[in-house]
Amino acid sequence: MKFDIITIFPNIFKSYFSESIIKRAQQKKLVRINIHNLRDYTIDRHKTVDDRPYGGGFGMVLMVEPIMKAVRDIKKVYPARRGKKNKIILLSAKGKKFDQKMACQFSKLDQLIIISGRYEGVDERVAKYIADQEVSIGDYVLTGGEIPAMVLVDAITRLIPGVITKGSLKEESFFLDLLKEYPQYTRPEKIKINNHKRRVPKVLISGNHKKIEEWKKKNIKVDIDS
Repeated sequence: MKFDIITIFPNIFKSYFSESIIKRAQQKKLVRINIHNLRDYTIDRHKTVDDRPYGGGFGMVLMVEPIMKAVRDIKKVYPARRGKKNKIILLSAKGKKFDQKMACQFSKLDQLIIISGRYEGVDERVAKYIADQEVSIGDYVLTGGEIPAMVLVDAITRLIPGVITKGSLKEESFFLDLLKEYPQYTRPEKIKINNHKRRVPKVLISGNHKKIEEWKKKNIKVDIDS
C-alpha cells in the first residue's frame, strides 16, 4: 500500500516512520510512505501556503491552489490503474471520526493521499472538490494534521496482511460527539478545479457582517454519517 502525505512540516514524520512496526513494514515493502512538502507546490517566491479568511475570522486558512497542485502531481507520478483503489483524505476537525472499522476499509486501498491541515483550517473547496472524504481522529484541538496523519498510517499499516500477526490485532472503537464548523474560504476568490469554475460564496466578500454571520450559522456542518 502507498501513503502520500501532504504537509508543510515534512520533518515531523521522519522519526516516527523510521521506527518499530512502520519501519519493518517499509523494509518488507508492504507499505511505501511518501512525504510531500506543500510549499514545493506554491506559485510565489515566498512559498505562501495560507491567507486570511474571507468574511473575517481568527487565524489563517490553507489555500486551495497549492493543495490542488500537490494532489495533481502525486496522481501524475502514481496514476490510477484499472482495479486499483485510491482515496484522498482531508484531515479535518469536522470530518467523520476515524475508528477501527474505517482503518480496516482503508487498509484495502492501494493508495491513500492524506492532506494535513494547519492554522485555522483549509479552504472549503478542498473538501468539496478535491478530497473524497474528511476524517477526524477526535473531538479535541491539535496544532495541525501531522499527528492525525501518523495515527491513520499506524492504524492502517497494522491491518495490512504480513505486517503483524493476526493474533496481535485488536478491534478498537471510539464513541465521540460530533464537532460543528462552518465552511471557510480564502484567496483566490475564483479558481478552476477539474475544469469547473469554483468561487467563494458572494456573501463572504459582501462586507455585510450581519449577513455573513447569518450565513455562518446557516452553514454549520455536522457529519452524521455512520
